Amino acid sequence: MPPYAQIVIGPPGSGKSTYCNGMNQFLSSIGRYSMIINLDPANDQLPYDVTIDIRDYITLEEIMDETNLGPNGGLVFAMQTFKESIEEFISEVRLLIKRNHKAESAYLIFDCPGQVELYTNNDIVSQIFRILQKELDFRLVVVSLTDSINIMKPSSYISSLLLALRSMLQMDLPQINVFSKIDLLKGYIEQERYGRVKPPKDKGTTTDDGLPFSLEYYTQVQDLKYLLPYLEVEENNTRTNFFKHKYYKLNEAISDLIEDFSLLSFEVLSIEDKNSMISLLAIIDRANGYSMGSNELGNDTIWEDAIRQSSVANFLQDINIHERWVDEKEKYDEVERIRREKQFKEATNNEELLNQTIDPEKDWEDALKKWETSTGKPAFKE
Repeated sequence: MPPYAQIVIGPPGSGKSTYCNGMNQFLSSIGRYSMIINLDPANDQLPYDVTIDIRDYITLEEIMDETNLGPNGGLVFAMQTFKESIEEFISEVRLLIKRNHKAESAYLIFDCPGQVELYTNNDIVSQIFRILQKELDFRLVVVSLTDSINIMKPSSYISSLLLALRSMLQMDLPQINVFSKIDLLKGYIEQERYGRVKPPKDKGTTTDDGLPFSLEYYTQVQDLKYLLPYLEVEENNTRTNFFKHKYYKLNEAISDLIEDFSLLSFEVLSIEDKNSMISLLAIIDRANGYSMGSNELGNDTIWEDAIRQSSVANFLQDINIHERWVDEKEKYDEVERIRREKQFKEATNNEELLNQTIDPEKDWEDALKKWETSTGKPAFKE
């Protein structure tokens, strides 16, 4: 069975390590064996238990001391050095799979460096993953994170689109673009409400919440021409008259370029919101083929059965993301808080559950037995 993996990329501060930690916990909670592999030689403060760490092979500090390179050049050199000795890394992954049969169809999460040059104008990272695909038959999907604060400023939004598009072309893999920290967006809006760039008269409209357009406009990446007046006002506040016309033409050309490719769209994510995680994981599983392939539970998974047998998927498809995260965020948050309190009370009222010692291995085995009993199929193929 081939291993499946997420390649988590994004600029510094986009929440990559937090995402890897949260996704790993979520995968474990739904009965899917997962591991995190750190591929950032500069990250020495990981918020999660790492299975394989590139820093066991090479560190940015060592490269900088030996080569007198700066952080950016040192990181590129470190990844090139890692690629040249990748056989040892591949052997360790193979040994891990052989040592633990549950890891054979494990869902791997690669926490990658935050230097965007590695995914835009340097192909070293894409070369590394091509090798992994060839040697280990990985089923890969790129998860590209962008801080949702970039929605607030038209030029930052356009820059984020260009970075996402360039990484899609460079990595040449299925890619899911995600606006992370979406639960903070309303706070960003409230901070900028009175200082927000306003369009010229008769050029565009605004929503009452402080964004020029609904959140769907930014996630669907369509009709960027409507954003040009806001870009024009932003440039008027920062550029001299000599450059204003040229920058407008440049913005227009960039917008046309992005729309011509018709490749971009974004999902939204709040790492602490269960429904948000369910929605994103379902999309990721379709992108890397996990939901269609044969994996650790015969021809199906507990996860896929749960999604099909519940109304969660349909509910998440129908939800209005602007209403959820901007207009009615407090109402939705209150509903979620009440649901969690209800679950907690039910758990605390069950003395047997309250006194039960948490054993992940036992929980995994119990889940397998329950699934075999309900489906009549073996959990593992011989």
